[in-house]
Amino acid sequence: MNPFEKIFNYQILSSLDQSGTYMVTSHERSWLKSMLLRPAAKEAFTAETLKKLNALLDEDPCMDIDGILIEKAYSREKQVYHPLIRSLRQLIMHKNGITIRYKTKHDVIDYAKHGIPYKLEYSMVKREWYLLWYYTRNQTMVSTKLDTIAMITEQECPQEKYDRYMADIQRLQLHHKTTVSVQVIRQFNDELSRILYAFSCFEKEVIYEAEDNRYTIVLSLSRQELEYLLSKIRFLGKRVQIVDHPHLQQRMSETATKALLRYKEADL
Repeated sequence: MNPFEKIFNYQILSSLDQSGTYMVTSHERSWLKSMLLRPAAKEAFTAETLKKLNALLDEDPCMDIDGILIEKAYSREKQVYHPLIRSLRQLIMHKNGITIRYKTKHDVIDYAKHGIPYKLEYSMVKREWYLLWYYTRNQTMVSTKLDTIAMITEQECPQEKYDRYMADIQRLQLHHKTTVSVQVIRQFNDELSRILYAFSCFEKEVIYEAEDNRYTIVLSLSRQELEYLLSKIRFLGKRVQIVDHPHLQQRMSETATKALLRYKEADL
């Protein structure tokens, strides 16, 4: 593709983006039609939306995956889409409060609590959906697994009160957040796409220093996610290094030391 074609294509895509138009390939349409046949689709979409999507994809073939994908010794399958997601999204969009009851670790249903829901979150590690909400009585942020929710109802909350609670939530989020700078070792600059993909679940900013030809990835995350970040950094091995977080540097050093000791013991 010559430079003029690239410029022309970029102008077209920019115009489509500004008008809210999204281009879909025939391959993507076939994939979507195949996914709509799965049982979870009936829970993810309303009957009207599902009917409309099937009508739009009527002339497209389903994706032929027979003989291409083979499942072997997979773990217990969990639902990717939880039945409560649609109703919880509506609760969050209505900007109201909730009354919630859920099971504790000992399978005991806790007493009813009042709070403000503000986010739905999916854990890639545990493969579970969580509702993040603000407990107004204790002024704390709570993360509740959707599978443990026994009862949840909408509770009217005046706009002034809701705004005050949301301000408290933002303040607590900032307090629990931290940043970690990860530097890409220069000899692995060509693998930047792979490295960024490993950090795709985190908020990030990439800084490029032209003089040193060096990339630094600044990650923003909750302190509770630090151990998960460590697992990603271990996976990348010698391609990256932590440059500004003493606690994580110490944890990585401990991991490397323990691993080397095991190999030394094996030699003996």
